[in-house]
Amino acid sequence: MSLWVYRRLTVISRPKSDLGGTLLRQESTTEHLLAAGAADAPAIIEPKQVVTYSQLRADIARVLAALDDHGVHPGSRVAILADNSTFWVASYLAALHRHVAVPFSTKLPADEVKRLADWAGCDAVAIERRYERRYAEAFGERPRINETVLTGGQTPPWPESEVGLDDDAALMFTSGTTARPKAVRVTNRNLRANTASIIEYLGLRDDDRMLVVLPFFYCYGASLLHTHLRVGGSVALCNTFAFPETALEMLDREQCTGLAGVPSTYQLLLRASSFASRQLPSLRHLQQAGGKLPPVLIEELIAAQPQARVFVMYGQTEATARLSYLPPELLGTKLGSIGRGIPGVELAVVDERGEPVGPGVTGEIIASGENISPGYLGDAEATREKFADGKLRTGDLAVRDTDGFIFIVDRLADFIKSWGNRVSSQEIEAAALRLTDLVSAAAVGVPDPDAGEAIVLFVVRRAGSALSEDEIAAHLRASLAKHMVPQSIRLIDALPLNENGKVSKARLRSML
Repeated sequence: MSLWVYRRLTVISRPKSDLGGTLLRQESTTEHLLAAGAADAPAIIEPKQVVTYSQLRADIARVLAALDDHGVHPGSRVAILADNSTFWVASYLAALHRHVAVPFSTKLPADEVKRLADWAGCDAVAIERRYERRYAEAFGERPRINETVLTGGQTPPWPESEVGLDDDAALMFTSGTTARPKAVRVTNRNLRANTASIIEYLGLRDDDRMLVVLPFFYCYGASLLHTHLRVGGSVALCNTFAFPETALEMLDREQCTGLAGVPSTYQLLLRASSFASRQLPSLRHLQQAGGKLPPVLIEELIAAQPQARVFVMYGQTEATARLSYLPPELLGTKLGSIGRGIPGVELAVVDERGEPVGPGVTGEIIASGENISPGYLGDAEATREKFADGKLRTGDLAVRDTDGFIFIVDRLADFIKSWGNRVSSQEIEAAALRLTDLVSAAAVGVPDPDAGEAIVLFVVRRAGSALSEDEIAAHLRASLAKHMVPQSIRLIDALPLNENGKVSKARLRSML
């Protein structure tokens, strides 16, 4: 019997936190995620190396030993600041095994990292060497390790874990936390439940290989890691999506079966790359979440790679990752819908009193299930508002059809109140993107003494396009109700994105 299996079956006298009594030691979430990975099977593919499950387990043990050597006690909060890499994965899984992982964006300024690390109570940091100088002051005197811990030496013994299912596994910062930080508490139970649900509806298996272009510090990116490790599959890491052809070349070279992205990912692929004309026979599923991709682009996505099943999904950090999906076979009849709840998740559309609304009536999406976080770190008030009665108030307004499928109207925060009307920014953007010369579009409201909010539309054209603001305006006047037509259209080279690849509407407003 291998040391790995022996460690997982060790009997100890400490009771389980949920079941009580003397039982087999409960495996950690890290052991749970890695259980299906064959020793010599590839787990992580990087441009210059392939890391097997055996190597990954050894790397995790080395990170754990290094943290122990620095006096980092079990249950400590371990900051992780690195690009997607074997070091990131090993550090994260080491933290899940007996600590709490606190992933940081590599795009944050040093003073913001310091503020968040202090506020979250990080006890140690795993930081890539290339970032040590930039963030030298951010982590102060905290114990730190870098990727050199993965090289050389005998593999340390695998340490036991004493974390429970309802203990925090990770603290995930919500995007845009620059004024008032919010860290979502993701428990081991949350993570395992969401991972199992996603695997079930996607039908993932051990020969699946995901091309990862999303950062792992983003819950969507982390879910790709969780699910593919759990089935014994692999992830291929591509950290340079500024040039989408590089990602396509890696997808083809490594025979990836899956690709996941946010709307900006697919806008670039469909209208600024060879994706639609390139043969990618290994690709069998495409995942889209992180915001609404206009129906016209979903249709283009289906046509671009007809052999691949397209999964339109919806989720939030507060739900670990995913909340709903639309089965690919229903894209023809339910185009524009986010589908229904994933296995184990119940979604409702309710009014301001929390009562379910009828078909076609706009309400807020409320979610419940084992993947819903217990709340925010150190913020009881925000937790009560967002997680009333253990259910998640998503802040997204939507309607249900008579079959129970959900169609998002817009985020509460993104509605534009113009001339007494509540205008959906997503509807304006979808209308604009019917012009195939446009790569992306984003509508925002800005204060206006007469209208309340004036609608401004930012657009990015295809390279070489001569499409004018007047032509775009004429198209929108023919497509939208009068009160929805933007008062101003701005041509820009690229929409500003946050660290997760989503459009930052706050930055667009500040540009005005």
